Amino acid sequence: MKEIIEFIVTQLVDKPEKVMVEENSPNENTIEIIVEVDKDDIGKVIGKKGKNINAMRTLVTAIGAKGRHRVTLQVVE
Repeated sequence: MKEIIEFIVTQLVDKPEKVMVEENSPNENTIEIIVEVDKDDIGKVIGKKGKNINAMRTLVTAIGAKGRHRVTLQVVE
């Protein structure tokens, strides 16, 4: 799942070398994905009215539901 988000985000931003994606699992049913990008690229990752980030969240939620996991996706600078 980490690789999918990393691929999508690096295609959206101007500075793909600054993209870092972390995947944490605080318990057995939860997965947290944290995406760090350059502060100039946050708007591109979020998209107009949040469409890009919502699409990525829908994607990881669907993938996580298949394995019965709750997945959260956060973007930080």
